[in-house]
Amino acid sequence: MKTIQEAVEITIRKTPFIEEALNEKLINVSSLAREILPEVSKLLKKDVKVGAVMMAINRLSPANELRVRKNIKRLALNLGDVIVRSDLCDFTFKNTTSLLKEIAKILSKSADSNDYFLTVSQGIFETNIVTSKNLQPYVEEIFKKETLINNVNDLASITLKLPKENLDQSGIYYFILKQFAWANIAVQEVISTTHEMTIVVKERDVNETFAILMDLKLN
Repeated sequence: MKTIQEAVEITIRKTPFIEEALNEKLINVSSLAREILPEVSKLLKKDVKVGAVMMAINRLSPANELRVRKNIKRLALNLGDVIVRSDLCDFTFKNTTSLLKEIAKILSKSADSNDYFLTVSQGIFETNIVTSKNLQPYVEEIFKKETLINNVNDLASITLKLPKENLDQSGIYYFILKQFAWANIAVQEVISTTHEMTIVVKERDVNETFAILMDLKLN
């Protein structure tokens, strides 16, 4: 059977940003206790007093999280070059037996010039293609018989070179992406390799996105 402390920890840690805001003393403990009281009572299947929830909140140990955040911050300071590309478009197609053959064609076309930007991410049910606008006519022609699920234009990408240590550190992607959530920037796509992370956003948001990433590197 769960204790009040365990129920409070579960409730808080499944909600983005609350634990960090608590650590920074940006949240009133009494108000938070009243807010999460119904969820805590539901988890424990009994009525719980606000005072008991407040005590549990105050007993939350930030030590482990602060250690993780410190390590992530150190990695952020070692982020490599930041590369920005604009005039991009995003296509999402339903996966079919013929789709792979069409992907091979567009990959071959993109190899013809260094001016082309193309990434392909294949999921279980759909495949996503982010490309520069100068490849858009070829995508539309090559994939004209495929099922188009979604298409977004006027996009830009920012590519980060990640330090090698990122493979051993949990939370590095969360640390980066949460900055955009705080700034109310909608991330359209996240494309990653072992040591690169590409974030696709609307062109209108690219300058603010770039500024956030530069701030991570400098502070």
